[in-house]
Amino acid sequence: MQLSEAKEKYIQTWGTFATNWGINRTMAQVHALLLASGKALSTDEVMEQLEISRGNANMNLRALIDWGIVRKEFIKGDRKEYFVAEKDVWYLFKQITKERRKREIEPVISFLEELRDIDDNDSEEAKEFIKLMNDFSSVTGKINNIMDLAIKSDDHWLVGKITNLLK
Repeated sequence: MQLSEAKEKYIQTWGTFATNWGINRTMAQVHALLLASGKALSTDEVMEQLEISRGNANMNLRALIDWGIVRKEFIKGDRKEYFVAEKDVWYLFKQITKERRKREIEPVISFLEELRDIDDNDSEEAKEFIKLMNDFSSVTGKINNIMDLAIKSDDHWLVGKITNLLK
Protein backbone atom coordinates (compact mmCIF):
# COMPACT_ATOMS: atom_id res chain seq x y z
CA MET A 1 0.00 0.00 0.00
CA GLN A 2 1.32 3.44 -0.91
CA LEU A 3 1.56 6.17 1.76
CA SER A 4 -1.08 8.32 0.05
CA GLU A 5 -3.46 5.35 -0.09
CA ALA A 6 -2.81 4.51 3.57
CA LYS A 7 -3.47 8.13 4.64
CA GLU A 8 -6.70 8.25 2.64
CA LYS A 9 -7.87 4.98 4.16
CA TYR A 10 -6.96 6.22 7.65
CA ILE A 11 -8.88 9.48 7.19
CA GLN A 12 -12.00 7.77 5.81
CA THR A 13 -11.97 4.95 8.38
CA TRP A 14 -11.34 7.29 11.30
CA GLY A 15 -14.37 9.32 10.23
CA THR A 16 -16.49 6.18 10.13
CA PHE A 17 -15.28 5.02 13.56
CA ALA A 18 -16.03 8.42 15.04
CA THR A 19 -19.72 8.16 14.21
CA ASN A 20 -19.83 5.04 16.40
CA TRP A 21 -18.51 7.18 19.28
CA GLY A 22 -21.04 9.95 18.71
CA ILE A 23 -18.59 12.32 17.01
CA ASN A 24 -19.27 14.11 13.75
CA ARG A 25 -17.70 12.15 10.85
CA THR A 26 -16.33 15.22 9.10
CA MET A 27 -14.83 16.56 12.32
CA ALA A 28 -12.99 13.27 12.78
CA GLN A 29 -11.83 13.30 9.16
CA VAL A 30 -10.50 16.86 9.49
CA HIS A 31 -8.67 15.83 12.65
CA ALA A 32 -7.28 12.69 11.01
CA LEU A 33 -6.11 14.74 8.01
CA LEU A 34 -4.29 17.19 10.26
CA LEU A 35 -2.78 14.35 12.30
CA ALA A 36 -1.52 12.58 9.18
CA SER A 37 -0.19 15.75 7.58
CA GLY A 38 3.48 16.56 7.90
CA LYS A 39 2.74 20.29 7.86
CA ALA A 40 0.13 22.82 8.94
CA LEU A 41 -2.79 23.01 6.51
CA SER A 42 -4.92 25.97 5.47
CA THR A 43 -8.69 25.87 5.34
CA ASP A 44 -8.44 25.71 1.54
CA GLU A 45 -6.20 22.63 1.73
CA VAL A 46 -8.57 20.92 4.16
CA MET A 47 -11.51 21.72 1.86
CA GLU A 48 -9.69 20.43 -1.21
CA GLN A 49 -8.37 17.22 0.33
CA LEU A 50 -11.65 16.24 2.00
CA GLU A 51 -13.89 17.70 -0.71
CA ILE A 52 -15.99 19.67 1.79
CA SER A 53 -17.40 23.20 1.80
CA ARG A 54 -15.68 26.17 3.40
CA GLY A 55 -18.41 26.42 6.03
CA ASN A 56 -18.06 22.76 6.93
CA ALA A 57 -14.27 23.06 7.12
CA ASN A 58 -14.41 26.22 9.24
CA MET A 59 -17.04 24.83 11.61
CA ASN A 60 -15.10 21.62 12.22
CA LEU A 61 -11.72 23.35 12.57
CA ARG A 62 -13.23 25.68 15.19
CA ALA A 63 -14.75 22.72 17.03
CA LEU A 64 -11.36 20.94 17.08
CA ILE A 65 -9.76 24.12 18.44
CA ASP A 66 -12.49 24.27 21.14
CA TRP A 67 -11.67 20.65 22.06
CA GLY A 68 -8.04 21.72 22.52
CA ILE A 69 -6.62 19.23 20.00
CA VAL A 70 -5.95 21.58 17.07
CA ARG A 71 -4.31 24.99 17.10
CA LYS A 72 -3.81 27.81 14.64
CA GLU A 73 -0.37 28.39 13.25
CA PHE A 74 0.71 31.49 11.41
CA ILE A 75 3.22 31.42 8.59
CA LYS A 76 5.26 34.58 8.19
CA GLY A 77 4.34 36.49 5.07
CA ASP A 78 1.09 34.56 4.52
CA ARG A 79 -2.29 35.96 5.56
CA LYS A 80 -4.04 32.58 5.57
CA GLU A 81 -4.76 30.74 8.78
CA TYR A 82 -3.09 27.37 9.08
CA PHE A 83 -4.02 24.55 11.41
CA VAL A 84 -2.00 21.84 13.06
CA ALA A 85 -3.15 18.94 15.23
CA GLU A 86 -1.58 18.03 18.54
CA LYS A 87 0.27 14.80 17.73
CA ASP A 88 0.98 13.55 21.25
CA VAL A 89 -1.48 10.66 21.36
CA TRP A 90 -1.56 10.53 25.17
CA TYR A 91 -2.39 14.26 25.30
CA LEU A 92 -5.11 13.69 22.68
CA PHE A 93 -6.61 10.87 24.75
CA LYS A 94 -6.69 13.05 27.86
CA GLN A 95 -8.17 16.08 26.04
CA ILE A 96 -10.86 14.00 24.36
CA THR A 97 -11.66 12.29 27.66
CA LYS A 98 -11.90 15.70 29.36
CA GLU A 99 -14.25 17.04 26.68
CA ARG A 100 -16.42 13.92 26.63
CA ARG A 101 -16.70 14.03 30.41
CA LYS A 102 -17.70 17.71 30.31
CA ARG A 103 -20.26 17.16 27.52
CA GLU A 104 -21.64 13.74 28.47
CA ILE A 105 -20.95 12.67 32.06
CA GLU A 106 -21.24 15.92 34.02
CA PRO A 107 -24.71 16.76 32.61
CA VAL A 108 -25.91 13.24 33.53
CA ILE A 109 -24.61 13.69 37.08
CA SER A 110 -26.49 17.00 37.43
CA PHE A 111 -29.62 15.51 35.88
CA LEU A 112 -29.60 12.53 38.25
CA GLU A 113 -29.06 14.76 41.31
CA GLU A 114 -32.08 16.80 40.27
CA LEU A 115 -34.23 13.68 39.81
CA ARG A 116 -33.37 12.33 43.28
CA ASP A 117 -34.67 15.49 44.94
CA ILE A 118 -38.40 14.75 45.00
CA ASP A 119 -40.87 16.08 47.55
CA ASP A 120 -43.16 13.07 48.00
CA ASN A 121 -40.40 10.60 48.84
CA ASP A 122 -42.24 8.49 51.45
CA SER A 123 -44.10 6.07 49.19
CA GLU A 124 -42.63 2.73 48.12
CA GLU A 125 -42.70 3.84 44.51
CA ALA A 126 -40.77 7.02 45.37
CA LYS A 127 -38.21 5.06 47.41
CA GLU A 128 -37.76 2.65 44.50
CA PHE A 129 -37.31 5.54 42.08
CA ILE A 130 -34.79 7.26 44.36
CA LYS A 131 -32.85 3.98 44.72
CA LEU A 132 -32.75 3.62 40.94
CA MET A 133 -31.46 7.19 40.57
CA ASN A 134 -28.88 6.55 43.32
CA ASP A 135 -27.72 3.41 41.50
CA PHE A 136 -27.37 5.34 38.24
CA SER A 137 -25.55 8.11 40.14
CA SER A 138 -23.17 5.58 41.66
CA VAL A 139 -22.24 4.10 38.28
CA THR A 140 -21.97 7.52 36.64
CA GLY A 141 -19.85 8.78 39.54
CA LYS A 142 -17.49 5.84 39.17
CA ILE A 143 -17.16 6.49 35.42
CA ASN A 144 -16.49 10.14 36.20
CA ASN A 145 -13.79 9.16 38.72
CA ILE A 146 -12.13 6.80 36.21
CA MET A 147 -12.16 9.55 33.59
CA ASP A 148 -10.69 11.97 36.12
CA LEU A 149 -7.87 9.53 36.92
CA ALA A 150 -7.14 9.11 33.21
CA ILE A 151 -7.07 12.88 32.67
CA LYS A 152 -4.72 13.48 35.60
CA SER A 153 -2.42 10.54 34.99
CA ASP A 154 0.60 10.03 32.82
CA ASP A 155 0.69 7.24 30.27
CA HIS A 156 2.97 4.95 32.29
CA TRP A 157 0.77 5.14 35.38
CA LEU A 158 -2.46 4.26 33.56
CA VAL A 159 -0.87 1.44 31.56
CA GLY A 160 0.41 0.00 34.85
CA LYS A 161 -3.03 0.20 36.44
CA ILE A 162 -4.70 -1.45 33.46
CA THR A 163 -2.05 -4.17 33.40
CA ASN A 164 -2.69 -4.86 37.10
CA LEU A 165 -6.42 -5.10 36.44
CA LEU A 166 -5.86 -7.64 33.68
CA LYS A 167 -3.70 -9.95 35.85
